[in-house]
Amino acid sequence: MAGSTSTRFAVAVHVLTYLAGVRDRPVSSDELSASTNVNAVHVRRVLGPLRDAGIVRSRSGPGGGWELAAGPCDLTLATVWRLVADDQPVLGLHGPDPACPVGRTVRDTLRDLDDSLAAVVVAELERRTVGGVLADLVADTGAERPRGPGECPG
Repeated sequence: MAGSTSTRFAVAVHVLTYLAGVRDRPVSSDELSASTNVNAVHVRRVLGPLRDAGIVRSRSGPGGGWELAAGPCDLTLATVWRLVADDQPVLGLHGPDPACPVGRTVRDTLRDLDDSLAAVVVAELERRTVGGVLADLVADTGAERPRGPGECPG
């Protein structure tokens, strides 16, 4: 049976953009949970691979939380995708009956199409950065552009 599309990538981009905009303090999992409208445990699970890759860091205890360790302008969305997408198919493929000739053919055709689409998705994500997402947010909301390490030029 087909599963629903994972939200891990969207949550990761949301959280990274949030952290890029809050450069003066660590941000708690609860605060990130409230912003993303997902459980704090899910937020921490999404951030785990990003922490392991050195993109974010966490501090425990009072005043602790999550911080962006990478420069937002150098952090491509493709990098984030590769870390959190878990090799999920872009199309959300299902598992048809292997004895069915239609199922076998459709599955193979859709796998080939999915591979092609995944390459296009990654190529587009290579062109975009967390800093660019933050710049879009600032432009759309009129919010003050955060200043700090990794600030994008322009």
